[in-house]
Amino acid sequence: MKTSGKQEKSGKLVICPTPLGNLGDMPPRALEALREADVVYCEDTRVTGKLLAALGIKGVRLERMDEATIRMPINRISMTDGPLPTDDYVTCGAALVSRALFGETIVYCSDAGMPGVSDPGQLLVAHARELDVPVDVLPGPTAATTAYVASGFTCPRFYFGGFFPRKAGERTKVLESLRPLDAVAIFYESPKRLVACLEAIADALPLRTVAVCRELSKLHEEVVIDFAPALAERFAAREAGEGIKGEIVVVIDVADEYELSEAKNNALDRAAQAAQKMLSSGELSKKEMLKKLQDEFGISRNAAYQLVHTRT
Repeated sequence: MKTSGKQEKSGKLVICPTPLGNLGDMPPRALEALREADVVYCEDTRVTGKLLAALGIKGVRLERMDEATIRMPINRISMTDGPLPTDDYVTCGAALVSRALFGETIVYCSDAGMPGVSDPGQLLVAHARELDVPVDVLPGPTAATTAYVASGFTCPRFYFGGFFPRKAGERTKVLESLRPLDAVAIFYESPKRLVACLEAIADALPLRTVAVCRELSKLHEEVVIDFAPALAERFAAREAGEGIKGEIVVVIDVADEYELSEAKNNALDRAAQAAQKMLSSGELSKKEMLKKLQDEFGISRNAAYQLVHTRT
């Protein structure tokens, strides 16, 4: 038992934002957290090391903890010394967080922006909540919300989908689910996959206005806004020429009145064809037909009633 009168150190996990690109955006509380950390975990020690050097922060221990290593069992990776669980099934992320139970202040940084937003930091916070470890989340730059505001789209609701799906089938499924959504959709994307992303949006939602926000807050920041097919052509030409580089956020606006009207007319046309087939077959009652038309085509009960009863 300690008798020195000094209070025993209390550990915690600190989620620490870093600038998207401009060092002037470094939050003061984040600077303080980095200086006082027992250890700083990050996606890439080279990236965070350069940031600390630019900020004049020295003597901080850096350890790598990226998307791959955070899920590894502790017996597959070399961790720093300290109190770690011995269970082979404990992941490195859980082991990292458990160090706070022994008094360490652990800071986690992403390469840029807010950790935990489509980022390994999400899992660390989940582990901390499970272990009852205190968590400090410091507010700071976030590419998703910065791009949302930069787009100029006025819908007050937005949906953040993380990184856009890589596989064609998953892209189609996600975009179809967004069609009726009354919210701006925001996705992160790699410059290597941007053209494929825009082409998928152009195929599924050709009437949508889209913003491509590249290198936000950096020297070569660019926000390009146009209809999806035009953007796909524009960036395909760039890819074939000088290439596409940088961090990218894609923002998809909500449907405008014209698209909503077209969708409603298309739904009514398809419902009318279905109603005719059902009436011809005589397999369903009129009540059953009304429900089926509403459920399958999203039309109102009055519209379904007109389709069924004006054709008898």
